[in-house]
Amino acid sequence: MSLSKDRISAIARKEFFHIIYDFRTLFIIFLMPVVQLIIFGYALNLEIQRVDMAVVDLARSTQSRKLVGQFSGSKFFRPFFYQGRLDDLEDLFKSREAKVAMVIPFDFERKLQNETSVQVQFLVDASDANAAILIRNYCNQVIMDYNENRGVKLPLPFDLRSTILFNPELKSSHFFVPGVIAMILIMISALLTSITISREKETGTMEQILVSPVRPLEIISGKVIPYIVLAFLDAAVILLVGLVVFKVPFKGSLFLLTGLTVLYILTALSLGLLISTQARTQQVAMMMALLITLLPTVMLSGLVFPIASMPKLLQYLTYLIPARYFLLIVRGIMLKGSVFSQLLGPCFFLALLTLILLGVSVKRFNMNLER
Repeated sequence: MSLSKDRISAIARKEFFHIIYDFRTLFIIFLMPVVQLIIFGYALNLEIQRVDMAVVDLARSTQSRKLVGQFSGSKFFRPFFYQGRLDDLEDLFKSREAKVAMVIPFDFERKLQNETSVQVQFLVDASDANAAILIRNYCNQVIMDYNENRGVKLPLPFDLRSTILFNPELKSSHFFVPGVIAMILIMISALLTSITISREKETGTMEQILVSPVRPLEIISGKVIPYIVLAFLDAAVILLVGLVVFKVPFKGSLFLLTGLTVLYILTALSLGLLISTQARTQQVAMMMALLITLLPTVMLSGLVFPIASMPKLLQYLTYLIPARYFLLIVRGIMLKGSVFSQLLGPCFFLALLTLILLGVSVKRFNMNLER
């Protein structure tokens, strides 16, 4: 018996109407992803907006005040004068009153007048190593600006000029928002499809479907089609929010991103179907979907942590994470303007994962029916 379009469309219409009349499902599909995108888009930010700086001005001179003013004029630093003992500076870091301390020596202005090197000490709280590196770089940049304002040109062995490509303003949102789109899509798509079959089992309507002249593959196809459409609409909504709210650039082909997003959605839906064949209740299916999609995507896909910096074992595990490949796709198209020929590798692995997950899902579904 061949597949019937009428039977598939009938199941799809039934599933679609069930979604439309279920307020909770509509909330999950449209409102929750937008809220998540806004929260993660602002929360996942490597830029340090405020650095409390304790200033120990031992010189108390015009030039030392200009140096402090240089830091005050920066958008990163908020300096305040510290009048206590130098030995007690460590207490400021322990109480989180300061992230960095600047100690200006007594002979600061005299050495500047004599055009000799002047050492200004910076003490940086390195309990957060990444933040400490950024703070140190910010301090170096402010010192360089201070020297340029004084007309001092440091002798360099060569002329170093850098050009920042694809993200010249170094905004973290341009890097994280496309990644958050990948995380939300797989989480929502897998979550919705994971409960579709388990809901039939839990409510006892699966037996009614099985006694009808419908093949298992038709059941799966009919149930997946509405979620493909809804997930695609969901992707369009969160992409629009990313472009409008976070001003993420879009340099590539919208048509190419659309096609590859559908492929990624199919991967997520296949994963959700596999979960639904294992779970007997909607609650268990939802918990499994969140556990399998959210944590691995955040930790192992390259969304937050570079894959090259992970231990070898974890690097091998990342090949099983669908979001790893879609991150390369969505960031490449949006930020770099990549074309299809440059994304063949991620597309191949994503298609392979889709075929494997869908094949295993259909096989597991057939096995459950035979029991």
